[in-house]
Amino acid sequence: MDMLWSPTAVLLIGLVAAAALAWTRRARGIALVIGLFALLPALTILRALPWPLLLVPALGLLIFLRYRWTRSASVVSRWGARSRRKSGVASSVDIVRFGGSAAMLRRAPTVRPSLETLSRWELMTLPVPEVAVRLCRSGGQWVWASNEDVVVSVGGPRSGKSGWLAGQIIDAPGAVLATSTRLDLLELCTPYRERKGPVLVFNPAGLGELASTVTFDPLTGCQDPVSAAERAADLLSAVSSSGGGDREYWELQGRRVLEALLHAAALGHRSMREVMDWTADPETARKEVTALLRRSPEPGFGVSFEQFVTTNDRTRTSITSTIMPALGWLTSAPARAAAALGPEGARPLDVGDLLAVRGTVFLLGGEESPTAPLVCALTGFIAREARRIAATRSGGRLDPGLRLALDEAALICPVPLESWTADMGGRGVTILVVVQSRAQLLARYGAHGAATILNNAGAVMVFGGTRDRDDLQFWSTLTGERDEPADTLDPRGNTVARGTRKTSVLSPAQIANLPAGKVLVIRRGMPPVVGWAQMAWRRRDVRWTRLARRRPSTAGLVVRGVDKVPAARWVLRRCVPGWPGPQFTRPASPALPGDVLVVDGEIVPTPAREE
Repeated sequence: MDMLWSPTAVLLIGLVAAAALAWTRRARGIALVIGLFALLPALTILRALPWPLLLVPALGLLIFLRYRWTRSASVVSRWGARSRRKSGVASSVDIVRFGGSAAMLRRAPTVRPSLETLSRWELMTLPVPEVAVRLCRSGGQWVWASNEDVVVSVGGPRSGKSGWLAGQIIDAPGAVLATSTRLDLLELCTPYRERKGPVLVFNPAGLGELASTVTFDPLTGCQDPVSAAERAADLLSAVSSSGGGDREYWELQGRRVLEALLHAAALGHRSMREVMDWTADPETARKEVTALLRRSPEPGFGVSFEQFVTTNDRTRTSITSTIMPALGWLTSAPARAAAALGPEGARPLDVGDLLAVRGTVFLLGGEESPTAPLVCALTGFIAREARRIAATRSGGRLDPGLRLALDEAALICPVPLESWTADMGGRGVTILVVVQSRAQLLARYGAHGAATILNNAGAVMVFGGTRDRDDLQFWSTLTGERDEPADTLDPRGNTVARGTRKTSVLSPAQIANLPAGKVLVIRRGMPPVVGWAQMAWRRRDVRWTRLARRRPSTAGLVVRGVDKVPAARWVLRRCVPGWPGPQFTRPASPALPGDVLVVDGEIVPTPAREE
């Protein structure tokens, strides 16, 4: 204890005070030298004192350092220094910590409860697409988003959005619902999705004269008052806009009437044709509809319909004009067939079976066709049924989950994303939204709805091709700012002063001129990333398949020497139809032991040759 009052302790205090004073005056070199001299008396005191007595000042020092490290000023200072050091974008360490493969696999037991029984080694060797969505490649690293996150992809036409989305459809571990205005997604993804489960087509627009292989009656489940209200909202949302005022009022009135008519038709086992007839001539249908609604457990439907019939002609005409566009698809033969109003053939959709067999449903819609209400109703039906089924599963989520790949969502499938994006991820439903611009979201969902969708998104991918000034300024603001060198020059061009200025990490012009395939990723929890989005046709499995199709047919060919290859399974896997085999030769001689015969695309091992 006497050492604490000795000249050595006084010398130590003086040196520490001098070092601190020099550090605050930015004389860092002098402060370090004084600090080195202070080590000598400090070591002398430490050797003289008993170790229990040292625990108290050590604990106090740790508390002080933790306080200094976690206070707001220190956090902001570190963020600023990191941003200046990394030019405002994510570093390789940031990607590994927050968006890398290891970070996604650590969350695998949460995303998919069935993986909790895997060992640490099995978990770390799990394919990352089983639990995450591939966003882009930056340097030599893939950037991922968890299956719990909503991903919004924004970009102009032919900027690479659909090519990226096709890869996510192929990689989906469970069932998939994909919407599109063209056949390219269907043609590209079908061979790979068929390896996981059946592929179904719902084509009410009749694109490519392709018949629907699955049907959906909008009256399905409308015996339940809640389902009838949801179905009416889905049908009307496809033909509504974000305008307020009188339009919003008439849409609300039209929804009240349409849900009552859907409920009555479902209770009476009628069809959508009767619903359209009732809407066009409610006075004639008054007696029939009123009788059917008496069976409902909800008396409010009867009141809504009675008000609709007894109101004045002008109001009834306005309500009818609001409802009729949502039923316009009944004039299209392909749409009627897809809604089970045509000839028998396609089977009704069962969401439970779809999830169990990991099937894929492609919903094809036209931008200018009246089938958007039907596509929107089917999407809402599948998503809500999946949410209901998830409530009965372990952890309250689907495993494997359902992936909603909504291409051109604002055009052909304007489902209520502002509410779905809030809780669907926690139920095992991954939502991938592809739109052409932020302005398109504003036009469809309004300012509040578009802001809600973007706020709920775990990752936003901005492709090039955008020319809207407000959109570009919005994305540029989200990237943040960085310090840029700004030198002051004299008239002769000589530098007279050096400094920095604040500038955007990415300017609006840089975002607008991103080349095709290049993407800006704004992901939750880390700085922005600029990388390359992988197009589906550049994937290894897709390139192998295309290469195999260019080769001559392998029907009746023999693969020689399979039994002599150590990795026989690897060879056989490459002989699967769609993969180029190791060595195809025509059977000029009788088959030998170990040969593999490919007949009509099937692998047939040849029998051993008799001696």
